[in-house]
Amino acid sequence: MRLLRYGRPGKEKPGMLDDEGRIRDLSAILPDIDPSALAPKALRQLAKLDPRSLPLVRGTPRMGVPVKGVGKFIGIGLNYADHAAEMGSPIPSDPVIFLKATSCLSGADDPIMLPRGSKRTDWEVELGVVIGTRARYVEEKDALRHVAGYCVVNDLSEREFQKDRGPQWDKGKGCDTFGPVGPWLVTPDEIYDEQDLDLYLDLNGKRMQTGNTKTMIFSVATLIARVSTYMTLEPGDIIATGTPPGVGMGRKPQRYLKAGDQVRLGIPGLGEQQHEVVAFKL
Repeated sequence: MRLLRYGRPGKEKPGMLDDEGRIRDLSAILPDIDPSALAPKALRQLAKLDPRSLPLVRGTPRMGVPVKGVGKFIGIGLNYADHAAEMGSPIPSDPVIFLKATSCLSGADDPIMLPRGSKRTDWEVELGVVIGTRARYVEEKDALRHVAGYCVVNDLSEREFQKDRGPQWDKGKGCDTFGPVGPWLVTPDEIYDEQDLDLYLDLNGKRMQTGNTKTMIFSVATLIARVSTYMTLEPGDIIATGTPPGVGMGRKPQRYLKAGDQVRLGIPGLGEQQHEVVAFKL
């Protein structure tokens, strides 16, 4: 299934895509796609539905974050060896874990707003993992049982805030609009191998990032197991699993986002995001 939430910010409705890529309304079936809807039993019930029996949504509505009520938005840094190299960092022996503020969550086509005073806002296409059942000290062999679905994430980063204002990364990771997620949550049965997914990102029509999850240092299963030893993962939590090379900070010369830029990124099978970069505004 490809589950989604569509509509104006704060007024999103639940939906799913049919086999022709059209949005079908789920409002009569469940109030929203929230953590309770991600439980295995709930997903099995939704999977029994014939999308053609659901009302067709006309037009091209805005896509919101595909899960309501995200509790934790967890980032993984330097999880591709070639990205670590371009950043001048050693390959980590244990996952680099940071938290993105949930207030940075935004829809798949919403504008990216530069923070006030920003000069080094950067892009990062990533595979997102949405947790469906509580995970606490899970074994790697059991970790994928806790996954409700996968999605596209752009882990936007303000590098000056991240690198030059103390040792913690969080300052540059949680600015407003710095967490576009979606357009869809794709359930695991639709994914042949989560460790063989292509990722790409274009800036103003030029390819900046190309990668594949098979080159991750720590696999999805490893990440879930390791993160679950440091914090309990709850339904609705999102893990952004790291980015391949090609970020602005790693380019020569470096290139950062500016107002008017157009960003396009995606993962085949999980959908695509498109964003306009806009100047800061209160």
